[in-house]
Amino acid sequence: MSSSLRSPGTSRPKLLTVTYVVVTGARKWLARGLTQLGWRPALLPYSGYADAQQGRVLARVVLAPASVDPAARRGIAAWRRLLTVERPDVEVEVELGGTTTTAISDEQGLVDVSVALEHSSGSAPEDAVLRLPGRAPTRVPIHAVAGGSHRGVVCDIDDTVWVTGMSNPLAAARRTFFGRSATRKAVPGMAELVQDVVRGQGQPTVVYVSNGPWNFAGIASRFLQRNGFPAGTLLMTDWGITPTHWFRDGKEHKRSSLLRLREDLPDVSWVLIGDDGEHDPELYSAFARDHRDAVAAIAIREVQESTSGREQVTLVHGVPVVRGRDGNALLPLLRRALEQ
Repeated sequence: MSSSLRSPGTSRPKLLTVTYVVVTGARKWLARGLTQLGWRPALLPYSGYADAQQGRVLARVVLAPASVDPAARRGIAAWRRLLTVERPDVEVEVELGGTTTTAISDEQGLVDVSVALEHSSGSAPEDAVLRLPGRAPTRVPIHAVAGGSHRGVVCDIDDTVWVTGMSNPLAAARRTFFGRSATRKAVPGMAELVQDVVRGQGQPTVVYVSNGPWNFAGIASRFLQRNGFPAGTLLMTDWGITPTHWFRDGKEHKRSSLLRLREDLPDVSWVLIGDDGEHDPELYSAFARDHRDAVAAIAIREVQESTSGREQVTLVHGVPVVRGRDGNALLPLLRRALEQ
């Protein structure tokens, strides 16, 4: 028996590579077939953000029948939204704030482009226009970020904004794959908590980060709107296989999202809101350690029962950290922490 077959450390990467090649080949074969049937690249717009100097524009290129707008789909089960065929290496014309550039969709069809605003009017643009040949222009919402130092929010979604129940995998899977925005249950008091943090900040800077797939962005955005959360940018992820991972690395997605926000919006002091069901406490703590001036406070919803039986307030790397069972418990603690 060869050493590569005896050693899991060497055989697993080979299996991953082979699987990735097979899956990628199947996607290309399916895309060719649909193209022959008349399907054409189309855009799914996702909300971005911008200040007066630069903006971040997000969208995805998928295949759809020439007469169909895939962004208009409503009221379908979440699992059906996973049935998309993404198109890599597609040129997309991006217009933002009077500046026009060209972006190329990545391997998962994602367009994630920073645009320097060469003709800035002194204020942030509120939308971008994306164009593909043979399709009507697509407007992409852009959340304007105020200039100067101010407070913003980064808020997790799963088990922070809505109840997912990650501690019960079967229940979590049922909610994730068969739920709709209207059937999801909000965590009590969390909308009021986020509203309170950005109240009086002018143009609120709010970013929602989730380990859910981009396919669920529409469900998440409609849920947030229906339940009174402030409008904000959504940063989702991919669930597909990659050359290095069988499944998405949720921890790395959140870590890199925080670093990108720090780079793009250096004047924002963030309140980081999450839960203790996954990795939020350690991720937020590490970010506060490395970027102390970028973190105003950390709020953690306790999914599990607190061992102390009461809400907690501590300091981590000089940053106040508040813990409570839901937004109603966290709100007074966070208010006091931010007033200090």
